[in-house]
Amino acid sequence: MKSNLRAPIASQIIEEAIEWTMMHGVAFRQADMTAKHCPFSIAPMNMDSDVFEHLLKVTPLITKLIHNVSEDHDFLQSALADVAKADPFFERIVFLHQQIHGDSVARFKSKRKPLLLMRTDFMEDGQHGAKVIEFNGIAAGMAPFGQRATELHAFLSQQWPQTYSDWLEDKRSTPAVNHGLDQLALGISNAAREVKSTFALEAMGAFDTEDKRPTFLMVVQSNEDNVYDQHLLELALQKQGIRTVRRTFEQLSTQLSTGEGHRLILEDVGAIDLVYLRAGYQYCDYYSPDREEAICCHALSQTRLFIEQHHVAVNATFSQQLATSKTMQMLLTTMPMEEYARWGLNLAEAQLVKSVLAEMKPINQETMDWFHTQANKQQWVLKNQGEGGGHCVFGDDISERLKQLKPEELDAWAFMQRLYPHVREVPTIAVRDGVQVQVDDLVSEIGLFTAYFDGKPVTEMDGYAGYLIRSKPASEDEGGIHSGKGILDSLALN
Repeated sequence: MKSNLRAPIASQIIEEAIEWTMMHGVAFRQADMTAKHCPFSIAPMNMDSDVFEHLLKVTPLITKLIHNVSEDHDFLQSALADVAKADPFFERIVFLHQQIHGDSVARFKSKRKPLLLMRTDFMEDGQHGAKVIEFNGIAAGMAPFGQRATELHAFLSQQWPQTYSDWLEDKRSTPAVNHGLDQLALGISNAAREVKSTFALEAMGAFDTEDKRPTFLMVVQSNEDNVYDQHLLELALQKQGIRTVRRTFEQLSTQLSTGEGHRLILEDVGAIDLVYLRAGYQYCDYYSPDREEAICCHALSQTRLFIEQHHVAVNATFSQQLATSKTMQMLLTTMPMEEYARWGLNLAEAQLVKSVLAEMKPINQETMDWFHTQANKQQWVLKNQGEGGGHCVFGDDISERLKQLKPEELDAWAFMQRLYPHVREVPTIAVRDGVQVQVDDLVSEIGLFTAYFDGKPVTEMDGYAGYLIRSKPASEDEGGIHSGKGILDSLALN
């Protein structure tokens, strides 16, 4: 695409757009306790409405599949045994899962109710159509920012319609409705109230002083920057009559206890109805500088195990974290669709799910030989089990990384078909750190949120709960808002 440098947007418009984001919490906290705006686009990406409708139909089916896989504990243990040997952190999660679900005695101790809050990320490849990039089942955040980005573009359209129109890819398109924040809060609220209601008949004696509001506990990382996205969700829950509290694993390690009926009790707060993990997807979440490393990682991960032994809604459970792993994505991609019947999908539903799964291959001697001798290296990505940005290797760099891997590490990695999404046909303006920059080759990924409690949808749209658009220059490999060159965006439909 040729670069056609266009006149910059008036500084007044950029300043007011930045002020809008700050006023509406679309920001990152800085180390000195100030805040800066999240990077954003000035106008939405385009998608064919038929493609979007297909994703709306298939994504809840993916969530249904993942939920049922996550509750198939014997399958998880057998299917993920090899990757557990190849990745120390993954081994820890598999071990913790085995502790609580490894046999009938252990399962009897598991009282948690699974709340699957999932973000399924897609890219629309120019040749192959929309395909799944990854499943996100733990710390799958930014639904609040997704809704806010849609609202930001509506604000720009209303205040400066000509400027907004000038940067649209297709002036006939219409904005896609996005209630990601509201619907995610509704799903969480519904699950918390259901847990709370199971104890309503016991609201005497030990429970007569209990707060009448359901209580939501968010497990967070200490000193993280993405707190405003989290607080937006908490505010939405508070408006629905939910009490919200925040704690780190380190704090919880000394503050949790067991109440009557396997109730989870938090010191100075009382009974907890729902636990939402925005931490726990990496080793450092279980590390405390005040304890010896081996001791702290064991103690803090046991805190998470303790939570799952109580009658409380939990996202993400160990099972959900394993079921949304890259290895499970590869196994579901490579197995015949008929096998999905084991997890409650009929053939038509299985075909829909298969339609959005990009090709994947395990890493072994045979596939490495194939990659070195026959594959088009630019058509593949090498992925490990890591969550978030920075865990993918592209193109010619893959061969070098494969040489560095030890044989016992191979099962932690997989090949995945590389997706080449549609490049926006008109330039756009990206605003980052207060500066506007014209981007001529912007590409986007769309994450669809879903919410299922105990296997049933808990939103107003059959489990669907809004979307998140992140865009980046096509020349950049990492598109995360935190870890890459990504910017917040929204969606318009043709």
